[in-house]
Amino acid sequence: MKLVVPVKLLPTPEQAAALAGTLDTANAAATWLAGQAQTTDRRGRADLQREHYSHLKEMGLSAQPALHVLRKVADAYTTRAANVAAGNYGPRGSRRRGRAENSPIRFRPDAAQPFDDRCLSWQYDMQSVSIWTIAGRMKNLRYTGSADQLKALRLYRQGETDLVHRDGMWFLYATCEIPEPHAAQPTGWIGVDLGLANIATTNSGYRACGRGLRRYRERQRRLRRKLQAKNTKASNRVLRRQRRRETRHAAQVNHVISKRIVAEAQRTGHGIGLEALTGIRERVRLRKPQRATLHSWGFAQLGSFIVYKARRAGVPVVFVNANDTSRTCRKCGYIDRNNRVSQAEFRCRSCRFAEHADVNASHNIARKAAVVWGRGAQSTAPTLE
Repeated sequence: MKLVVPVKLLPTPEQAAALAGTLDTANAAATWLAGQAQTTDRRGRADLQREHYSHLKEMGLSAQPALHVLRKVADAYTTRAANVAAGNYGPRGSRRRGRAENSPIRFRPDAAQPFDDRCLSWQYDMQSVSIWTIAGRMKNLRYTGSADQLKALRLYRQGETDLVHRDGMWFLYATCEIPEPHAAQPTGWIGVDLGLANIATTNSGYRACGRGLRRYRERQRRLRRKLQAKNTKASNRVLRRQRRRETRHAAQVNHVISKRIVAEAQRTGHGIGLEALTGIRERVRLRKPQRATLHSWGFAQLGSFIVYKARRAGVPVVFVNANDTSRTCRKCGYIDRNNRVSQAEFRCRSCRFAEHADVNASHNIARKAAVVWGRGAQSTAPTLE
């Protein structure tokens, strides 16, 4: 199983300046190369390397960084072509699609830059790296991380590492190939119902209330509106400081929830059933004040956290069709939209069974997961690459 492990760099001011210059040079070269590819319509890696490799070397890049820039540009155009073909930029003839197809790709000056083992070497005992920069080979660049991150880095690191500059801090994102335990035959299933009022509800009795996170998001939105209305130097400094704070907080909440669900499944020998919520933002109809809450909610992130933690623990995961899970009575199987009396209350119109709506839905998800597993679809979870 591939897992990206981030570690924080601790550069001196001189080292930070060299790293910044390296990113700026590499991304300036990538932007120039993307412009050439757009003009000549030759966007394959082999064509770009044959025609422009020597010029990239003249721009200050050594051999391996130049090859990484070539590949970064070629991959960017491949990704854009796939998005255009999938209709992600609108239908044929639309203005947005025309801009996407006819404009050269641009790279931010501080966009991430990949390094391989020829450009970057690790000294695990000293917690330092040696990395290529435009100022020469930089040695004794210190890094830090949690105990789990450092252990995974030492034991399982393979492949490329990305240099990332974010919010004034420097990071290395290393790819680790972590062995994945074999998923045992589950003795039962934990169904997980995801929602806004309750972030996650399981049929085993766990419920993560979303009220705290919802109120935190609302406070952050009010603060942003207030600071943006002031538009002073001081307010803009605070806005920059607040950047991604809400995202980090929500991710931490999702980590805690997913860890608890996976730990319970591992302890009891159960598998985990999740709803396939693809397209939920298009299906759900909400009043305008509620739309910001829906679009900022991390359904996919929580699901991905559960998946990768479960795979590391050897817990099987299946995704099931979410249709009618909240309208079906888990006792008699009767389906009716009026069974859902309110957000929290479920009362079957056939057998009069009553229960919390999210708990009822989680039991239905667990039942569906058992059926899917029995058909041999042992996991429809996406690969973590």
